Amino acid sequence: MTLKRVERPRELKWFQAGAMLYGDWGTSKAYVLGIAFALSGHASWFFLGIMSGLTALVGVCYMVICRIYPDGGGVYSSVKHRSQTLAVIGAFLLIADYVVTASLSAFEAFHYFNFPNPALWAIFSILVIGAINWVGPTKGGSIACVIGVAASIAAGILFLSTLPSLPYVQLSLPKGGWGANWSVFVGIVLALSGVEAVANMTGIMVEPVGKTSKRTIWPVLLEVSILTFLLGVAMNAIPGLTNHTEDMLRALGNHYIGPWYGQLISIIFGFLLLSAVNTAVTGLVSIQFMMARDRELPPIFARLNRFGMPSLALIIATVIPALVLVVERDLVGLASLYAIGVVGAITLNLGATATNFGLPLKRWERTLLFVGSTILLLIELTIAYEKHNALFFALTVLGTGLALRAVAKVIVPAPIPEEVLSVNVLTVSEAKEIAPLYRGSSMVALKSVNPFLLEEAALRVKAKGENSIYLTYVEESPPSRDLPTELEPSVKSLELLGQAQKEMEAKGITAVPIWRLGDNPGKLIAGAARELGVTTVLIGATRRSALTNLLRGDVFRTLARNLPNDCHLVISG
Repeated sequence: MTLKRVERPRELKWFQAGAMLYGDWGTSKAYVLGIAFALSGHASWFFLGIMSGLTALVGVCYMVICRIYPDGGGVYSSVKHRSQTLAVIGAFLLIADYVVTASLSAFEAFHYFNFPNPALWAIFSILVIGAINWVGPTKGGSIACVIGVAASIAAGILFLSTLPSLPYVQLSLPKGGWGANWSVFVGIVLALSGVEAVANMTGIMVEPVGKTSKRTIWPVLLEVSILTFLLGVAMNAIPGLTNHTEDMLRALGNHYIGPWYGQLISIIFGFLLLSAVNTAVTGLVSIQFMMARDRELPPIFARLNRFGMPSLALIIATVIPALVLVVERDLVGLASLYAIGVVGAITLNLGATATNFGLPLKRWERTLLFVGSTILLLIELTIAYEKHNALFFALTVLGTGLALRAVAKVIVPAPIPEEVLSVNVLTVSEAKEIAPLYRGSSMVALKSVNPFLLEEAALRVKAKGENSIYLTYVEESPPSRDLPTELEPSVKSLELLGQAQKEMEAKGITAVPIWRLGDNPGKLIAGAARELGVTTVLIGATRRSALTNLLRGDVFRTLARNLPNDCHLVISG
């Protein structure tokens, strides 16, 4: 089977990516502040300061990684350049991170909402988000961006209100030996959570990726590191501060502005945390899907439902985080489970890049990556040594994943019929190269083989005096910022395009079959039409329900909105 390049439109601008990154990275202040105060009291400012320095270091390291890997710098994609086995281990550590991200974020959200029994509400919310994702919603990204901007503004207003009280803060230096203080520092390493998200966006960023990623990371990096530290200093001015481990932002809002603002910032960050749950669930689905397509997991993990979502992968991405909350309902305990996954994944990414001497890295960049990976490795070893539940959790995820990988290697894919193999599907760029040989001004967008649609398309082509037409099929995938650069088209897509091509050839028309992969069919079809310069796009009537269109997006409207002005859209019943 021939691999085909996955053509992803590079339309993600730096401010859009920044808002999405803040939705992942910016949530950390919602729980890091409370955990820091619970572990070290009025010495928390010291540890938060060091944490901010490490956060800045890792952020700069990811600017380097984004520049080096413009087609995908996430741990699974980047570490493949060194070792496929290490890449798989990194992927399973990321899976552990996503699992606890969903659990912890949902748990914290309902603490901020001030609901009774927050763990039960969190479990319910995870199951509801999983059910919504069954139809693969595509509108969540825009909502997450709006919530992220609102949360950043709310945190900024809160900080400004604390300025008059900063001279009166009650600070103290850490007590105890190096070992005890190192353990406290390791306990708040969650402030790194979310930074891996930016590397997963490079494949869809506007070029040059190095410049776009820097403009994405710097504002979020400064906000997360500096503002978290300054709010951490301000919380030490609240007299008699206790029992706010899970909702420190609410306590800050109540004290510095008033109960109404404490309630407001709680609601905003509660929704931001629920948005992070959705991001974690879709991330879990995406990485299972990619690994299954790479045959690192059994094929069933890539089997899609009729909405383009991998059924088993989504069930796992929903049920496992809910089960984590059944077993662990303490924020500090969840934090240790969380840290071992995210720190492990970041350590692998930085370390593999630093030791790849074939990459065009400057000396200071390589040194920075070495330093960052060494510090994070020490943190990872400390978590494994001190937090036995975290070590057990990570080993369980790794052991289960590697066992499934072994099963996947044994399973031999069913042979594809020779008739299907003869179909030479093209990407849009390949179709553009041969366009002078097959001049056609019409395109048929296929979801299934529709004889009426193909008949109408053939009549239109002949009426124009042409003998060629484009056939486009979008193979749906789960929403992902980090699709692989190359994939094999599925048997279904080959069979469908092959059958449609034969039917058109029987009518005396040369059909050029085009394959695309993504989660937004309307936009991908419109992009293909624009690049190939067609003047008519024909598509069959939809069978989607109104609810599906609301959650998933209306393909017709998206297609019509993105088609060139001089291109006609024909919907065939």
